[in-house]
Amino acid sequence: MSTRTTTQITIAQAAERSGLSAHTLRYYERIGLIHPVGRGENGHRRYGRDDLEWLELLTKLRTTDMPIRQMVQYAELVREGPHTAARRRAMLEDHRDAVHAQMTALEEIAAVLDHKISMYTEMENNT
Repeated sequence: MSTRTTTQITIAQAAERSGLSAHTLRYYERIGLIHPVGRGENGHRRYGRDDLEWLELLTKLRTTDMPIRQMVQYAELVREGPHTAARRRAMLEDHRDAVHAQMTALEEIAAVLDHKISMYTEMENNT
């Protein structure tokens, strides 16, 4: 998660690539979602490839409604090391199940919308 690579980018570039704001990146670091990132000689944050990959996972977890508190727990487990793999797997399995439930609910909603659209199309064709 925090291994530094040779190519490092600024917070503005990391924000652009991740789709998160610089403010959000600083907040995530402050609450422990992001391991403290390296700093350049000027004291500015520098993000490496591993940081960007971690941000990509965090973005996916947020997009699928994982609570930040749970994301912080997951990040803490990652930092604790390989002996937490079973707990991390269980967290992700539970979240995956919740995502599948969301997908099912969205498919049902889409079916209702499709039905309504068909009704209105038919009404338009009959007038």
